[in-house]
Amino acid sequence: MSTFSVLAAKESQEIIRTWRVWVLPAIVMFFAVIGPPLAKITPELLGSLTANTPGSLGLPEATFGDAYGQWIKNLSQIVLFAIIIIYGGVVSTEIREGTAGFILTKPVSRTTFVSAKAAVHAGFITVVFALGTFTTWVSTQVTFAVAPSAQLWGAAFLLLLYGILAFAYTFAFSVLIPAPAGASGAGLGIYVLLAVGAAWDPLATYGPAGVPAIAAAVATGQEHVSPAWPAVTTLLAAAAAIGAAVLIFDRKELRP
Repeated sequence: MSTFSVLAAKESQEIIRTWRVWVLPAIVMFFAVIGPPLAKITPELLGSLTANTPGSLGLPEATFGDAYGQWIKNLSQIVLFAIIIIYGGVVSTEIREGTAGFILTKPVSRTTFVSAKAAVHAGFITVVFALGTFTTWVSTQVTFAVAPSAQLWGAAFLLLLYGILAFAYTFAFSVLIPAPAGASGAGLGIYVLLAVGAAWDPLATYGPAGVPAIAAAVATGQEHVSPAWPAVTTLLAAAAAIGAAVLIFDRKELRP
C-alpha cells in the first residue's frame, strides 16, 4: 500500500471520529429535506398574510424551479459558510498538537501529507453535495410531482466546484495561519471578495465569481452565460490554492 493510501485512510478515519462527519452532512440534509416543501408553502403563507391588505397582489404558485433555486442558494451561502468555518483548523490543529510533526518523522513527504488530506476532504465534500442534491431531487419530486434532473444536477455540479474552491483556499489559510478562527476569517474574506467581484462582468463571465449566479440560472431554467470558463477557472484556482498550501507547508517549521 502506498504512503498516500495510508495517509488517506488515516484521514478518512479522522473524519468519522470527529464532528465533521455529522455537522456538514446534517446542515446539507436539513436544507435538502425541508427546501422543496418550504418553497411550495411560502407563496401560500405570504398570500394569507397579505390577503386583507388593500391593493395586494396574489403570488404565483410555486414550482420545482423555486425548490431548485432555494437549494442552490443554500449551497452557495449557508453551506459554503459552514465549509469555511469547519476547515479553518484542518491543518493548523495538527501542527499545533504535534500530530503533523510526528507523522513526518516517518518516511512521509510533506507533499504527500498535504495532498492526501486535501484529496480526502474534497472527496468528503463531493459525497455530501451528491447526497444532498439527490435528496433535494427526491423531495422535489414528492412535493411537486415533477423534478427534471438535468437542471438540478448541472447547477449542483457548478456549486460543488465552488465549494471545492472555498475548501481549497481555506485549507491554504489553515496551513499559513496558526489560529483556526483566523484561517476561517480569511476564508470568509475571500468569499466576500468573490461575491463583490461578481459585479464586474469579466469576472462573472470568465472567473469563479460568476459560478453562483450561473448555477442559479441553470437550476431555474433561465438564460445564462456559458459555464465552461467559470468552471475551468474555478478548478484552476482550487488547484493553485492547494499548490500554495503544499509550498507553504514545505517551508513551515514543525515540532514532533
